[in-house]
Amino acid sequence: MKLYRFLSSDDTSEFCHKVTAALNSGWELHGSPTYAFDAAKGVMRCGQAVVKEKDGEYHPEMKLGAQ
Repeated sequence: MKLYRFLSSDDTSEFCHKVTAALNSGWELHGSPTYAFDAAKGVMRCGQAVVKEKDGEYHPEMKLGAQ
């Protein structure tokens, strides 16, 4: 099965650590990162899609971050 996650966070080192942790857990980058201004919070936000191939069957109750 192929799993998909979209990681997002304020534009801080937290976002880079989140993506780095996913890459080191076997996830791969999917597409380009996004960068947008969150007017409600007054901060820039980052986003990156990641995908991972895994044996087994997909179930909606899966905790994707734990895969």
